[in-house]
Amino acid sequence: MPAPHLKILIAEDSAADAELEVRVLKQAGLNFEYRVVEDEAGFRAALVEFVPDVILSDFSMPRFDGLAALAIARELSPDTPFIFVSGTMGETYAIEALKSGAADYVLKNNLMRLGPAVERAWHNARERAARRKIEAELAAARERLESIVTSLQDVVWSVGLPSREVLYVSPAARGLFGRSPEELAQRPDLRFEAVHPEDRQRVTAAWEAFLAGGVYDLEYRIVGPEGGIRWIHDRARTVVGPDGSPVRIDGIARDITERMEQHLRLLRLGRIREMLSGINAAIVRIRDRQGLFDAVTSISTRQGGFRAAWIGEIDKETHDVKPVAVRGLPGGFFEGLKLSSLPGADWPTGLAEVAAQNRDAVVANDLEARTKCAYAQRALAAGAPSPASGSHLRPSGAGTAPPSAGARSAACLPLTVEGKVVAVMVLHAAEAGFFDREEVRLLKELAVNISFALELMAKNERIDYLAFYDALTGLANRTLFQERLADFLASAREGERVALALIDIDRFKLVNDTLGMPGGDEVLKKVAARLTERQGDPKAIGRIGGDLFAVAVHPVRDEGELLRLGEAVLDFLEIPFEIEQQELRLTAKAGIAVSPSDGTDAETLFRNAEAALKKAKRSGDRYLFYAPTFNARASEQLTLETRLRRAVEREEFTLFYQPKVSLEDGAVVGLEALLRWNDPETGLVPPLRFISLLEETGLILAVGRWAFHRAASDFVALARRLVKPTPIAVNVSALQLRQPDFVRTVEEAVKACAPFGCGIELEITESMVMQDVQQSILRLKEVRELGPAIAMDDFGTGYSSLSYLSKLPLDAVKIDRSFIVDMTGDAESMSVVSAIISLAHGLGLKVIAEGVETEDQSERLRRLHCDQIQGYVFSPPVPLEQVLQILTRAQNR
Repeated sequence: MPAPHLKILIAEDSAADAELEVRVLKQAGLNFEYRVVEDEAGFRAALVEFVPDVILSDFSMPRFDGLAALAIARELSPDTPFIFVSGTMGETYAIEALKSGAADYVLKNNLMRLGPAVERAWHNARERAARRKIEAELAAARERLESIVTSLQDVVWSVGLPSREVLYVSPAARGLFGRSPEELAQRPDLRFEAVHPEDRQRVTAAWEAFLAGGVYDLEYRIVGPEGGIRWIHDRARTVVGPDGSPVRIDGIARDITERMEQHLRLLRLGRIREMLSGINAAIVRIRDRQGLFDAVTSISTRQGGFRAAWIGEIDKETHDVKPVAVRGLPGGFFEGLKLSSLPGADWPTGLAEVAAQNRDAVVANDLEARTKCAYAQRALAAGAPSPASGSHLRPSGAGTAPPSAGARSAACLPLTVEGKVVAVMVLHAAEAGFFDREEVRLLKELAVNISFALELMAKNERIDYLAFYDALTGLANRTLFQERLADFLASAREGERVALALIDIDRFKLVNDTLGMPGGDEVLKKVAARLTERQGDPKAIGRIGGDLFAVAVHPVRDEGELLRLGEAVLDFLEIPFEIEQQELRLTAKAGIAVSPSDGTDAETLFRNAEAALKKAKRSGDRYLFYAPTFNARASEQLTLETRLRRAVEREEFTLFYQPKVSLEDGAVVGLEALLRWNDPETGLVPPLRFISLLEETGLILAVGRWAFHRAASDFVALARRLVKPTPIAVNVSALQLRQPDFVRTVEEAVKACAPFGCGIELEITESMVMQDVQQSILRLKEVRELGPAIAMDDFGTGYSSLSYLSKLPLDAVKIDRSFIVDMTGDAESMSVVSAIISLAHGLGLKVIAEGVETEDQSERLRRLHCDQIQGYVFSPPVPLEQVLQILTRAQNR
């Protein structure tokens, strides 16, 4: 390779020295041309005109200083190597020269170094120039790349390996992540903290898999510092070093929010259309309203992907909204909320109100803006994502709150029948701003379809209703009532009776003629209402036609109820009605048939009841049974009831007393008051003949009050004549216990005994308490606070719940006589008695055995640790004077 042609500038005031330097350079084999200058002006001109490749300069010249030449060269031609050639330059100046930018120095007494020094300096300068060119090109390329990256909306990032230090993040991070590149570089964890909570686990797993050699290319959501949610497409590749080991990861994150919004919107619309299709199929398939509501809410959450869906019916009178089908909301969500289609309700203001008034869909696209609303607070906090809730991810710009487990927007759709809003359908979406124009349009279409189905159902229900119900009174017509009667008969257990009474209003044509058809219709409606009130079960009442009504009793509790059926129903109807501000009195006739004696099927029972009614209308009787024997017994029952009412008025009742004896010492420790009726015509009437009738007629209330007062009076009479007064137990009926003045009645009796202590005790039955356990407990506790002891009568007859026994304020239990009678010959009865005694003692209660008739029974009870006995073995029930004698003898013993 030929030697390069150099241009050498020599600054030298000595021509000889300059010539010597040229000769030495030529001897060194250099190919060059040169120019010699000896002052600053020539030096400056040569730098511009000659453009040297190398500069040689003497250090000390009379008219020009070498260091000054170096400074000028550094200024005008900084890349040209500068070599000092001097005979006077010391080491100190040489070092200073090198520091100032000189490439080398050569002493004039050692010019052999000059050629190599020039070549080396020139080559070094060439290398520096080439390096600077490369660096400049790299800088330009870097600048171009930075410009390109800066102009990108994508975020370019780089992470070092294995340190995972963030090497670079492009400025676009500020717009996408809402954080500066410096923040992201200083805190690498910020990238993962920004990932949406629902996506974080998936992103972390993908990143770890990528570091282990996998692929990193996924789409996920991020949440900005202000709560804005955006979708990004993040992908990366691993860069390896010369040895093949990974040195860094380069990646790019692209904002795909707009694309995902469109994609998710299409997906949502597809799901809503799928939901619409599913609900339309349900409309075709389902024939009842509740079934349709359940299907609609289920399909809305399952196929439509809504966070929650519920339907509420609007009450016609109060306008309250009652949820009847709910999906996706936790139990108790509606508890304590006021839901109404009127203003002031506890849900997003105006939703149902506007939906109901305008009969149009209403949307609340930001529930967070309604946090003062109780419903919105619960909707924001409640619920859990449905399996399809991913379809509701609705990315948006800043200001959209990150989703929680609850809903952030809601829509309310009115459901109408014949132009009136009868219900609302509410849909919850997980994201704010979820419901746009197209979605609302589809939901309106859905509401129209559901409303059409409801209207069709209402018409069908009306047709069905008219087929089975009386349009005027709302009672079952003959067809439906006969079906129900058949059901009553089929469900009656063996030995149970079902009664049918057909009731015909007397002279109803006269009522119609007097009051007109509207007035007559009003009478029929009031008769229907009164019969329903009396019977309690609307299914047991029917209007058979015209002024003919039917009443079913199922099952008949006892013969007393059966015998009084006609009288009770007709008496109830004969209470005056008020029609058009007039008092109207009605009379009626009734025919009664009883199953199974008068027929075992509905048709036969109807036919026989009609026959009995016809007979009653011909004979003038108020009512007649189909079976003559019942008529005789009913007449007898009516006579007995009449005599009982007279007995109450004339105070023909008296109290007998049966002693209760301690098995420990044989002492009389108490008396039970037993009601007796002293009929002037027949003498003493057996209790079984009249006690149940007293209860059925309600006369037991008056007789019961009398019994308390008489028992208190008799206690005082005994106490005045005995050393130790003996308390008297009074039996209480269920009807008495339910009366508001019951506690006052007991209190009056207790006060009457006050001078001699609390002389009154109460005996209640298991069956009576179990009719309303909680109320019984409260009422008996009030009584117990007054002082009387309370015993449970007929214990063990199968009515009691042991879970309540410990809660009742009892002092004793009385074992039913049926167990006592059988205990001597029946091991099972003996076991029952033993178990009752053990149980009662375990609860701290005394045990009284009633119906004890033999010494053997008494002895067995004593061995079983029974506390007291009562029965004929000691004394039958006796009048006051006789019991006084018994007590006197017992206390004198």
